[in-house]
Parts: sequence; C-alpha cells; structure tokens
Amino acid sequence: MQAATRSFPWRRGTRAVLTLLAALAITFAGLTVPTSVPTASAATIDTNAWYVLVNRDSGKALDVFDRSTADGAAIDQWSRNNGAWQQWRFVSSGSGYYRLQSRNSGKVIDISGGSTADGANVVQWADSNGTNQQFSVQDVATGYIQLINRNSGKALEVWEWSTADGARVSQFTDTNAANQQWQMIRVASVAYPDPGAVSGATSPVHDPEVVKKPDGTYLLAHTGDNIVLKTSTNRTAWSNAGVAFPNGMPWIHTYTNNRNDVWAPDITYANGRYYMYYSASLFQQNRSAIFLATSTTGAAGSWTNQGLVIASTTSNDWNAIDPNLVIDQSGAWWLSFGSFWSGIKMIRIDSSTGLRSGTSFSSIASRPGVPENPIEAPTIHYRSGYYYLFVSFDRCCQGASSTYRTMVGRSTSVNGPYVDRNGVAMASGGGTEVLAGHGSFHGTGHQAVLADNDGDVLFYHYYDDAGAPRLGINLLAYDSENWPYVR
Repeated sequence: MQAATRSFPWRRGTRAVLTLLAALAITFAGLTVPTSVPTASAATIDTNAWYVLVNRDSGKALDVFDRSTADGAAIDQWSRNNGAWQQWRFVSSGSGYYRLQSRNSGKVIDISGGSTADGANVVQWADSNGTNQQFSVQDVATGYIQLINRNSGKALEVWEWSTADGARVSQFTDTNAANQQWQMIRVASVAYPDPGAVSGATSPVHDPEVVKKPDGTYLLAHTGDNIVLKTSTNRTAWSNAGVAFPNGMPWIHTYTNNRNDVWAPDITYANGRYYMYYSASLFQQNRSAIFLATSTTGAAGSWTNQGLVIASTTSNDWNAIDPNLVIDQSGAWWLSFGSFWSGIKMIRIDSSTGLRSGTSFSSIASRPGVPENPIEAPTIHYRSGYYYLFVSFDRCCQGASSTYRTMVGRSTSVNGPYVDRNGVAMASGGGTEVLAGHGSFHGTGHQAVLADNDGDVLFYHYYDDAGAPRLGINLLAYDSENWPYVR
C-alpha cells in the first residue's frame, strides 16, 4: 500500500484534443497508432529506435507534460497518441543502464534532486548522465519491463495506481505491480544517414581534418606517427600522401614518452600558407601540449615546427589536446581545445605568428555532473550569423564499443555563450545531437566541418563492426531555424 493520495492540479488546455485524435487513429508526424503492436524486452532494446512506453495497469503512455521542452517539466501518463513527447530513446550509459531521452525535447527522464524517496518527482532534464537519470531495464512478464533507477534502486511507476490522463509518474519501492510495468512499443527508427561513399586510403583514419587547397584538391591530416596525410581530387577517392615529419618529431617526446604518435591535427589555410595545430599527449593524461607547424604547400616533409602554443600539467583541471583554429568575422584568431577534465577552452592566437596572444583563457563547453566530463574535439564553424560549436560527447577509441556522438550548439559570438536547440548552455551540459552510432557505424565523432562548393561538409571517424577506424563524410543541411543536420 502506498502513501495517502495527493492531488496535483495539472491542466491540459489544448492537449486534451490529442486523446480524440488518438481515438480517431489520425496520423501524427507520419506515425499512425496501430491496433496491434510490436513489443520489446530488455534483451532486445534498440538504441537506434524510438519507443512508446505503455503502462500495464492504466494502458496509457509515458508522456512529457504539455509537450514541454523545459528542464523540470513533469513526466505523466496520457492516452497514447504517438506524439514526439510520448516517444523515448534508450541511450546507453554502459554497464546495462540507460537514459530515456524524449524525442520532443532531447532531454532525459530524471529523478528530481537525485531523491531516493518513495514518491519523488520525475521530470525531464538536460542529459548529464547522472545516476539519477540512469535506469536498468528488467524483464518482469512477457512483453513487459520495469525501469529501476540506478541512484535510488526504485521503480518508475504511475502514482496511486491512477488510470487518469495527467496522473503523475513517480518512483517507488519495487513491488513488481502492474503500475510499475511498462510495455515497450517501437514506433520509429533514429534516422541518421550512413556515411557517404568513399574509396581508397580511408582506413585506418582517426580524428580527420580536411582543408581545401587553392587548386581545388583536398588535404586530409589525421592522428598517427609523424602526422599522416592523405589527398583527394574529388572528396571521395583518397590517396596516401606520406607524413608531415618523415624524420620524426623529437620536440614532442617530453609529452609522448619518446613516441612520434601525434593526435588530432587541425589545418587552416591563411596568409598564403597552411597552419597545422596538433596534440602531443598520452592516453588519459592531462600532461599535454599543442604545437604549431606551417607549410607553404602542405606536402609531406614540407612542414616546419613553429613551437609550443599551450601546455597543460597534471596540476591543471583542463587538457591541452584537440585544437581547432577559427578566424572570426572581424579577422581575429582563436584556438579552441580540450578533452574531459573541465571541458572545452578557448585562447587568442596572434595572426602574424600563429602562436598564443596574451593571457585570455575562457571555458565554452562542459558537462558538469557527468562522470569524467566526457566532452572533447571542438570544431567552430561560422555560417549565416552564427558560430556553431561542434563537439564529441562520450567515448572514442574503444572500437565497435565506442560511444562517441557529435553534438552542436551555437552563438552569435565566437566566445559564446553557446546554447543548444533548447536554449541550454553548452557550458552547463547542453548540446543538440547531430550524429550518433547506428547500424554498423559506431562511435561517430571527432568531427571537422568544411565549407565547400556544394555546401558544408562533415568529416568524422567511425568504427566498423570489426573495430577499425574509418573515414566518414556527409553533407550538412540546415533546417528552418538554422540548426544543422546530417544528410
């Protein structure tokens, strides 16, 4: 028996018409409520699908109150209508736990305040991957599951066994009762396109960066010994083009344990020459450095070391890797960089030398509250009045188990603040997903964006089913609100 009945004076307003629409089986966003439905179990969760979750006791769907996109909006139940506010994606947190992401808002189900109490409020909130946002999925009966919160150990349920539209969803001690059981009904797939066709020397490619040369050909640099180079005449067929420093890179050895393994090069053509920023580090360490090299041709062996740009030590709470140069609309140069620790940083660059200018140092993106702050690989791209900050969330470098996904926010200033589609600051964990792993394409991230004749182009790496890192290329398009998406 649960606690005494509580009243919650919610009002639906215009949403009440949706029940009638559902009863008439009117199609919403191309989805018609079917009379017979495919169900799933914990063993068959597809993280590339959207599900409606129907309560076994009430027959009603897990729902975001009033179609809200705001942090703190209540989670309730409502007659099923397959609206985007009733569609949920299971985003893996690893170790058998998932976040439930709303298709409407991009936010995830959250036990408010991290409460462990029976009856705690259940809301939606920006994804921080906190344990109060993580649920295990337990098969409890044929076609039904329970959702057990990782932080509290309690089950997601319809409060007080209500069967009414608008009844609140809460957490309660696991009783395995029907009001704690949910039917997972798959209604749509997460529709990310596969990488475009490429050929030639496209694997292994990790952390790709591409610049278009004045002659119209393409130069690609990526992580590897002495900085690996590739070229293409058409952006599709790629050929090996040697390495930037065929005689080795002894100036980085302090940071790499005497290895020539260089990470995440970034190339910009300006002032009649190529500027390449690159990282020297060891895995999972923040004793790291970013260096600059220049070349008038970009060819193998033509690069000259220009020295250290910025370095981090083990006493810093930031990491000097994954550089990206952006030249703002006033002509000022800026370098963004960062990985894990306290997130993405930005410094000024002297346009005459390519080295650091002054002492300015700012933070532009982070994921506070998420263990280890898994954000890295910034890329800033200007288009039509906005600076778009692309980053990679979660983890690379684990082959087919990699969880990298490409996120974006934007600002009218190169310095930010950058916010996502829902207005959440990227410095507070915000970010709108642009591309994630799907099918045989795993860990899509460490992106670069190039403005080309046929539009903006997204370059990235992904892992195939065998765990090999491969080059991914897709065009970007922009919706009516000027948010990018992959096509």
